[in-house]
Amino acid sequence: MLTISSPLLTNSSPFPNPLFSFPPFPSPPHFPPFSLHFPKPPQNNNNRLRASISSSTNESTPSTSAITVVNTDSENSTAFVIQARNKIGLLQVITRVFKVLGLTIDKATVEFEGDYFIKKFFVTDSHGNKIQDDENLERIKRALNEAIGGDGGDGKVSVANSTANRGIVVRRAGLVDGFGERKAKAERMFSLMDGFLKNDPFSLQKDILHHVEYTMARSRFSFDDYEAYQALAHSVRDRLIERWHDTHIYFKKTKSKRLYFLSLEFLMGRSLSNSVINLGIQDQYAEALNQLGFEFEVLAEQEGDASLGNGGLARFSACQMDSLATLDYPAWGYGLRYEYGLFRQIIVDGFQHEQPDYWLNFGNPWEIERIHVTYEVKFNGTVEEVDMNGEKLKVWIPGETVEAVAYDNPIPGYGTKNTINLRLWAAKPSNQFDLEAYNTGDYINSIVNRQNTEAISNVLYPDDRSHQGKEMRLKQQYFFVSASLQDIIRRFKEAHNNFDELPEQVALHLNDTHPSLSIAEIMRILVDEEHLGWSKAWNIVNKIFSFTTHTVVAEGLEKIPVDLLGSLLPRHLQSIRMANLSIVCSHTVNGVSKLHSNTLKTKTFKDFYELWPEKFQYTTNGVTQRRWIVVSNPSLCALLSKWLGTEAWIRNADLLTGLRDHVDNTTFRHEWKMVKRLNKMRLAEYIETMSGVKVSLDAMFDVQVKRIHEYKRQLLNIFGIIHRYDCLKNMDKNDRRKVVPRVCIIGGKAAPGYEIAKKIIKLCHAVAEKVNNDADIGDLLKLVFIPDYNVSVAELVIPGADLSQHISTAGHEASGTGSMKFLMNGCLLLATADGSTVEIIEELGSDNLFLFGAKVQEVAELREKGSALKVPLQFARVLRMVRDGYFGDKDYFQSLCDTVEVGNDFYLLGSDFGSYLEAQAAADKAFVEPDRWIKMSILSAAASGRFSSDRTIREYAERTWKIDPCQCPF
Repeated sequence: MLTISSPLLTNSSPFPNPLFSFPPFPSPPHFPPFSLHFPKPPQNNNNRLRASISSSTNESTPSTSAITVVNTDSENSTAFVIQARNKIGLLQVITRVFKVLGLTIDKATVEFEGDYFIKKFFVTDSHGNKIQDDENLERIKRALNEAIGGDGGDGKVSVANSTANRGIVVRRAGLVDGFGERKAKAERMFSLMDGFLKNDPFSLQKDILHHVEYTMARSRFSFDDYEAYQALAHSVRDRLIERWHDTHIYFKKTKSKRLYFLSLEFLMGRSLSNSVINLGIQDQYAEALNQLGFEFEVLAEQEGDASLGNGGLARFSACQMDSLATLDYPAWGYGLRYEYGLFRQIIVDGFQHEQPDYWLNFGNPWEIERIHVTYEVKFNGTVEEVDMNGEKLKVWIPGETVEAVAYDNPIPGYGTKNTINLRLWAAKPSNQFDLEAYNTGDYINSIVNRQNTEAISNVLYPDDRSHQGKEMRLKQQYFFVSASLQDIIRRFKEAHNNFDELPEQVALHLNDTHPSLSIAEIMRILVDEEHLGWSKAWNIVNKIFSFTTHTVVAEGLEKIPVDLLGSLLPRHLQSIRMANLSIVCSHTVNGVSKLHSNTLKTKTFKDFYELWPEKFQYTTNGVTQRRWIVVSNPSLCALLSKWLGTEAWIRNADLLTGLRDHVDNTTFRHEWKMVKRLNKMRLAEYIETMSGVKVSLDAMFDVQVKRIHEYKRQLLNIFGIIHRYDCLKNMDKNDRRKVVPRVCIIGGKAAPGYEIAKKIIKLCHAVAEKVNNDADIGDLLKLVFIPDYNVSVAELVIPGADLSQHISTAGHEASGTGSMKFLMNGCLLLATADGSTVEIIEELGSDNLFLFGAKVQEVAELREKGSALKVPLQFARVLRMVRDGYFGDKDYFQSLCDTVEVGNDFYLLGSDFGSYLEAQAAADKAFVEPDRWIKMSILSAAASGRFSSDRTIREYAERTWKIDPCQCPF
């Protein structure tokens, strides 16, 4: 709520208490207040963009309204005439007011006058009679007035109802427009904040200490590392907010077409280092903190990861946001603010256990709660018909209403002033009374039911094996979709009153199938709320959506039971008349690699491709070099800038090809080797701290980190480790001296209900227990499982890896962005020709990585052979060792072994095992030739520029979204 002392603003309400009793009506004794929430009026915080002063930043424009009663137009009913500015959902609000009060709408008419409408409702009481009593008529008028946020018709003030216990804010529209004293006040406000915060070390110190004392409420003479981090983060956020405000004012002023990126997952990682690097003030902060007795790196470790996603899709979303900001595209991200996010992985006796990740327990300094940006999201209920001007309109009367509250997260670009927004929604109880609980006096149950609504945004990926889980997952998806689209449409309507202009102003991108309900929801809004005809609405919607699928097989696409959809979203089920929302309605369907796109066309969506071949494109995924080199590998970053002679590669990753010019330079190779050893040292220290296992820096660090899944074939890796261990045990000591030492590192989480994946984790630990404690083996072979793998851990693991395994069965990985991160850091790849690896081979050359396994076109034929398929003897021996209990837990691993027996081996571990061992032997041979290995490492990094998310975003912007850069001027 705005608290500026001004005669223009007051906290008093001109309306009586909205709780009314209606003795003649068989209705509840109390009326639930309906709230329409409007954001604060314009508050441009400085005049850095004085030309933009007239472009207000308010989130919504309050409306005026008038309500009159006419008892002469009809013999049998009372007419309520409502004049107001048209707003999404207003018809449902009015209809529900009458319904809750026990009144019946006999008919209704509507007329439009510009942005306003006049709606006349002919209403009778529960006995079918006119409403004659003046006192009751006045109470109904007040109830309607309160529900729609009216002003009583005087046109002088506008009202925005806030949620419970926040009162009513009465305000005049606008603060900066006007003359005389009003304009002078606005100019005074701007002059007080005429410039950016300063970034010299002294100014930074003052800001940090200010937040220590006034934000953290600690003495500036006594605060610890965590409190210092919080103060530091708030001071950085202040600087983000400056740019963030100016960026969105500029977007609004230029009326640029905006992209809205809808994703249920954003795996952002830590924000501090990324923010100060993108702002260009890391050195200044480091110096300022050093003078205060703190180290920037130590404070950065105090930050936890934002647990808003899992795996490649979520990291893809995060990289997209970084690139959108850096390349100056006008864009917003939308997602959910998960209270717990993905689980924390705890390993006990080698078994995975899941614990809630209370990542918000100590607050999140990077987000801004927007308590004034809230939307009602409806569930359940019924769909009723209303007759308006002879036309039958559908009205959804919900059985449950939940409030969506916005939390904004500024996303800064690198080398630009632009800072865009990631808006996340949290579910809160609605302000409406639970009438049934009120009438029965069940106060406690009322509170419990309201608290249960918050569960919608509590957990990432609710377990959907049960009906309740499926319902929660659908609720979660619709909640996210409804709130986001209400926000997007509201923003569009601020500057436009013709929905024909929507495709020229809005691009909506569906990141996988989770936001697919957006299509049905926007159709409902255009048809039910905005009164567009079906054909016109459908034509508009077909022009605004694009869709990226991260799924390879049709079985991976989400399916919603019809009865569940009909119960939870009754109006949407009536609207859905297509087989696949995302494909039918999107103007573009994107694959995430060349191989993936071919699979979509020939298998997954073959029928759709034959109908609309022009829709299908591919845009290979990418990752941001800002996060995966500049933040995670500062030593390599400095080396690249030195030898390329510029830092421009940080914005233009194509310049990394310039490394090829230095690949034969002895000095460069030596420095490259030293950087790699430094990163291995960091990783070795982490491994020892985490597991107690001490590893040799001279060993090859062989890494496979990703979600645990059968198709990703961590089991193939473990079987290879068992084979290596078995060979070492059967060698004499002289032969062992010739073996390349290996530190095998595996990390990743198994889904809570995925038993086979959990058994793979247990087997990994069982093998590690045997291998790591075998005195005969020593440093020749170590196996380490990294628990609770996340972005922050990846920032240690990826720079320290020598070899990285990407060994999915060909045809099962849509893209695989992990390989790109390792490539950027000069790590060599051992891989199958799957996903984006096919394009890496094109860029890098097959001589510079270690390939193995069946090709995509061979997989189906191998599976058809079934029990006739021959597997190497080495594979049979390894499998027998596990079956016979060589590593313990004999009975527990039987079902795991059954999945790879001949005839059951769907992912072809046995078939590819021989080829896999040959690739591993080739890696050993290259590692003992240091010059060759270093050259391959340099060439890997030099080939990674093509796989920057900047390239991905440019292709999307030009080919799919049709948006242009919009750089906010300094």
